[in-house]
Amino acid sequence: MSGIEIRKVTANIGAHVFGVDLSKPLDEETATALRDALNAHKALVFNEVNLDDEGQQAFARHFGELTTAHPTVSAVDGAPNVLPVDSEGGRAANNWHTDVTFVLNPPQASTLRSLTIPPYGGETLIADSAAAYRDLPQPLRRLADDLWAEHTNDYDYAVPEESLDEDQVARRAQFTSIKYRTVHPVVRVHPLTGERGLFIGGFAQRIVGLSRGESRKLLDILQSYVTRPENLLRHRWSENQLVLFDNRITQHYAVDNYDGLPRRLHRVTVAGDVPVGVEGKESYSIEGDASHYTAVAA
Repeated sequence: MSGIEIRKVTANIGAHVFGVDLSKPLDEETATALRDALNAHKALVFNEVNLDDEGQQAFARHFGELTTAHPTVSAVDGAPNVLPVDSEGGRAANNWHTDVTFVLNPPQASTLRSLTIPPYGGETLIADSAAAYRDLPQPLRRLADDLWAEHTNDYDYAVPEESLDEDQVARRAQFTSIKYRTVHPVVRVHPLTGERGLFIGGFAQRIVGLSRGESRKLLDILQSYVTRPENLLRHRWSENQLVLFDNRITQHYAVDNYDGLPRRLHRVTVAGDVPVGVEGKESYSIEGDASHYTAVAA
């Protein structure tokens, strides 16, 4: 593990990792150091990674079993664990979210690898939801500890369907081709560090026991703490980079500020556990079978 160097990017989230060749198998000491760094910094950036899809998957497996690419969206041809994140396939995911929280056990970690980068724009923002929880005033923190939220991939979009073109309508239909509804704690306890984080984001649509209108107001208040500038890593992509982030205690947002120029990343996600709230209760599924995407540990 000699030569590994980890440099913080911000006080709350993010670190650059130097001295690790991801194109080669990692020894256990290095893999453990990277797992520890992910727990500490929540997002890790690697430069000049020289990986193909197989190499990205091999690296991600150091953190656990892989999911397939997505519950409803098609994978890269010949690579069922790799999701193309392509400007030509729907532009940026320009909303705050944690990956695939509408299933019972969302991914524990996500890797994004840059293939084609626009000459400007196209950053990815990653937010520290544990710092957001710590920022909450005590009355809001006590309230959030007791809340549960329903996450779904079938929600009210800001853009009405009649204003979309044919391809956009087809992509939306594919995304919701299997409907998922899962209830998660609003405050999730990280299974390794014990940190508490706000587990909400774009797929969280309703607070259990509240109306949709009441839910939206309360979720907006909590979300405003997640997206405080102090809690963000703003990553400006270069080609041949890989970003690894802890999906259990972060949110992210792809900034759509590159005029529709080509932008392509490949995503590989690591299977996760069922979230647990402050009182030790687990999330539960209401609708949708995601076993083809990720198995739930017995």
